[in-house]
Amino acid sequence: MRVGVLTGGGDCPGLNAVIRGVVRKGVQQYGYDFVGFRDGWRGPLENDTVRLDIPAVRGILPRGGTILGSSRTNPLKQEDGVRRIKDTLAKQEVDALIAIGGEDTLGVAARLGDDYGVPCVGVPKTIDNDLSATDYTFGFDTAVSIATEAIDRLHTTAESHRRVLVCEVMGRHAGWIALHAGLAGGANVILIPEQRFDLDQVCAWITSRFQASYAPIVVVAEGAMPKDGDLILKDTSRDSFGHVRLSGVGEWLAKQIEERTGKEARTTVLGHIQRGGTPTAFDRWLATRFGLHAIDCVHDGDFGKMVALRGTDIVRVPIAEATAKLKTVDPKLYEEIGVFFG
Repeated sequence: MRVGVLTGGGDCPGLNAVIRGVVRKGVQQYGYDFVGFRDGWRGPLENDTVRLDIPAVRGILPRGGTILGSSRTNPLKQEDGVRRIKDTLAKQEVDALIAIGGEDTLGVAARLGDDYGVPCVGVPKTIDNDLSATDYTFGFDTAVSIATEAIDRLHTTAESHRRVLVCEVMGRHAGWIALHAGLAGGANVILIPEQRFDLDQVCAWITSRFQASYAPIVVVAEGAMPKDGDLILKDTSRDSFGHVRLSGVGEWLAKQIEERTGKEARTTVLGHIQRGGTPTAFDRWLATRFGLHAIDCVHDGDFGKMVALRGTDIVRVPIAEATAKLKTVDPKLYEEIGVFFG
């Protein structure tokens, strides 16, 4: 059997660990051959491949990013996209395809499998941790660790200058990074996409913090919105999956805070720093296990499935089910940490 592997969407710490797990077990235990497709779905669209064997995956476990490259290419929006993918798989004599990605990448895999008969297995990847079928996605723990360290560092300069520091983190529809990193870093206000925020309340929390002789830290997810407003955007252009490029809520919020409280406010946007660098031990562990179980899924002919973490077990769920609904922060959980605001 020959198996194709691709990594789509945003890069993420742990992608290389998945590739390594897939190839090591696939070669050593099942005797499979592998081919890697470059830059997500662009690879099978354009027949752009790289050889994957055990020497190719040696030493990649601690590396961030992906040796295969990634992109936000949507083959379903390309002219003859499905036919071109099927032609490439036939030319490369690929019997099954492992797609490693988030809701968009896996959504394409589900369509290719369900509607066009392409044998696909999915592996969940997103630093946002917003896929409902799995308890955790790899990359999330690394992103939270990086954001927490940044918040720890911001505390000292906030106190030194007696100013408000706003830290903008990733999180388009789900505020898991903001919630976890904000709580771990001792933030005084945490704003997430699931809960529209009251600007007057935010300013009241900030004023209360200053009255207690402390300088406040505000953590805001990029998709957070005020009660009386919409997404704050710098750029309204959309990618091939229809997503706008989020950024700007941090700067907007700092300006509003300055105007309303009279306190100096500055913004730090972590952006792609959260995606970069070596994965944490947990993400290496989880990504490796996903890779091992994904190749088992291929070996069993159990296509149209995604591997997922449930408790400490790796299970299989339909890809279509896994991408049908996002996992967002429960209002009760957000309310639980509200004691630390202000």
